[in-house]
Amino acid sequence: MPDKYGQTPIFLAAAEGHQGVVQLLLERKDVKASAADEYGSTPLLCASGKGHSGVVKLLLEQKDVNIDRADKSSQTPLLSAAEGGSVEVMGLLLGKGNMNPNTQGNSGQTPLSPAAKYGHDGVVKLLLEDVDLDMPDNGGVTAFSWGAGRGHDAVVKLLFEREGVKPDMPDNGGQTPLSWAAQNGHDGVVKLLLGREDVNPDRPDTYNRAPLWWAARNGHDGVVELLLGREGVNPDLPNYGGATPLLLAAEYGHHGVLKQLLEREDVKPDMPDNGGKTPLSWAAQNGHDGVVKLLLGREDVNPDWPDTYNRAPLRWAAKDGRNGVVELLLGREEVNPDVPSNDGETPLLRSAENGHDGVVKLLLGREEVRPDIRSIDGRIRSH
Repeated sequence: MPDKYGQTPIFLAAAEGHQGVVQLLLERKDVKASAADEYGSTPLLCASGKGHSGVVKLLLEQKDVNIDRADKSSQTPLLSAAEGGSVEVMGLLLGKGNMNPNTQGNSGQTPLSPAAKYGHDGVVKLLLEDVDLDMPDNGGVTAFSWGAGRGHDAVVKLLFEREGVKPDMPDNGGQTPLSWAAQNGHDGVVKLLLGREDVNPDRPDTYNRAPLWWAARNGHDGVVELLLGREGVNPDLPNYGGATPLLLAAEYGHHGVLKQLLEREDVKPDMPDNGGKTPLSWAAQNGHDGVVKLLLGREDVNPDWPDTYNRAPLRWAAKDGRNGVVELLLGREEVNPDVPSNDGETPLLRSAENGHDGVVKLLLGREEVRPDIRSIDGRIRSH
C-alpha cells in the first residue's frame, strides 16, 4: 500500500538501508519489489544512490526488478550509484551483464560524469573499461572536464592514463578543462594539465576568455603564476568586451594577481575596455585603495584617463564615496578635480547628490572646484 507520494513500505525500507525489513517484505508474494513512486523512482534506484549495497544485492536477486529502469528524469540505478560514489554498489550493478555503462540521463551525462564530478575515483576506475571517455553531456561537458573543473586530481590522473581521452576538449561555451580548473583555482589540476603537450594553455572560450583571464578575474594567484610561467600564454589578451586580465584584477581588487601582471613587460596597465574604462577607473570605482596606489605608481598609467562618456577615475570614485581613492587621486597634479562628464556632471556634483560628505569635503578643499556648477539638465548642487 503506497503513501500519497506513491512510496510503498519496501521503497522506504530500501531508501533507508533497512536490509532486514526489505528481506522480510520480499518473502511476501504480494509485495512488488520494483514498485515506483510518483517520480518513477524504484527501490533499487534509491538504494543504489544511497550506497545500501546489502539492499541492492537483495533486490538484484528478484526476477521482477528491472536493473536499468529509469525514473521520470531518466536517472537509472547506475547513474544514481555513480553520483553516490559507492564502489560496492557499482560493482554489483556492473556485474549484471545487461547493464549499459553509457546510459544517459536527461542532462546527457553518462555514469562516468557524475563520478568524475564528485571525485569518486574508485567508481571512475570501475567504469573506465567499458565507457566512452569523451561522451559529452547536453552542455558539451565531458567527464574529464567535470573532474578538472572540480579539482579532483586523482580523477584527472586516472583519465590521463587512458588512451584516447581528450584533455583539451571544449564544451558548448568553448571552455576547456584547463579553463574550468583555472576559473575555480585548482592549482594541482592546472599543473597536471600544463604538463601535457596536447593542452593549449591559452585557448579562449566563445567570448575570448582564456584560462588566465578566468584565473585573474577570480583572484587565483597560484594559477596565475603557473600560467604566466608558460610560453604561448598572452598575459594581455582581452575578452570581447575589451577586459584584459589586469583590468579584471584591478576591478575586483586582486592585489596579488595585479602585482604579478604588472611585472610583465608585455602587459599594458592602462589599456581600456570597450567602454573606455581603464583598470584604474575600475579600481577607483570599487574603492580598491591598494590597487589604485599600485597603478598610480606606474609612469605608464594616466591618472585622469576619461572613458567614452568623459568620466575619469576621480568621477567614479567620487560617485561611490571612495574617500581613500579620492584622496590618492587628488594627490596627483595631472588630475582635474572639476572636469565634467558628457552629461555635465562633475565629481563634486555626483558626490553631493549621493550624500558622500567625506568626498565633498576633500573636493571643496581644491580651489579649482566650482561648487555651483550645473549639469546639462539644469540641476545644481550648492554648498
